[in-house]
Amino acid sequence: MASTYPAAGVSAPVESSSSAVSWGPIVAGAFAASTLTFVLMLVGSGIGLTMVSPWTNESASVTTFAVSTAIWLVVVQWLSSGVGGYLTGRLRTRWIGIATGETLFRDTAHGFMAWALATLLVVSVLGSALTGAIGTGVQAASTVASGAALGASAGAGANAGSGAGSDATSYFVDALFRPSDPAQLATPGAEGNAAAAAQASRILVASAAAGEVSAGDKTYLGQLVAARTGLSQADATARVDAVLAQVQAAKVKAQQAADAARKAGATFALLGALSLMVGAFIACVTAALGGRQRDDEETLYLGTRR
Repeated sequence: MASTYPAAGVSAPVESSSSAVSWGPIVAGAFAASTLTFVLMLVGSGIGLTMVSPWTNESASVTTFAVSTAIWLVVVQWLSSGVGGYLTGRLRTRWIGIATGETLFRDTAHGFMAWALATLLVVSVLGSALTGAIGTGVQAASTVASGAALGASAGAGANAGSGAGSDATSYFVDALFRPSDPAQLATPGAEGNAAAAAQASRILVASAAAGEVSAGDKTYLGQLVAARTGLSQADATARVDAVLAQVQAAKVKAQQAADAARKAGATFALLGALSLMVGAFIACVTAALGGRQRDDEETLYLGTRR
């Protein structure tokens, strides 16, 4: 039976009494990184709001805004993770009797843990504040880019039964029944105009749902316009074609805005994930650098004391 005791002359391995994880420097670096992240996010939000404007064609596009925000996230991660990782490595207690390779690994691991803790702090504690700060600019850009077009194309179906006055198609209906002579506005027949407008509104709503206006509906719209406005049949048909072209243009604009928002969201998500990976790498590198500088400074100090 083999003996479980160490052989004579062979010393048993000695385990270190200190932990390989120094939580104090990790927490300190994480707090520093998360605080700097919040400050830089506020700066980026202020810069982003200067890119949007309520005036037409004076704002950056949604894609430009999203890409600029994602690039700023990379810069934020670079700076905050660098500061947090360096503090973590520089503040940790010097390990005695540890190989150089093991010291490098521990410093790198400490930097990664500080970055992970800082990320959790930002997401859990500062998440709502950051969402409000960044979301304001994103929402403003999206509204400027697509608000009017989306309302014109998507609101028709929801308000189909509420009458022409409150229907999202009321503008187009008004364009259809705009009299050639303004004096006709004061002539009797308001009830007839209201009934014709209601029919035209329902036709436009049904056509929007179907994706096209049938030939019969288009002919009937021309007849309604000619009867209520005093235009010739040819002029009434031309007005119908012009208004339907406006409706189609609004629909295309809304689709383009939605597609641009989708692409911008995908770009933002991918670059946001890239920024996190960059932050993790920078935190590891700077923690190792801080730990090495700390060891070198202590070695130099002890050498001068002797």
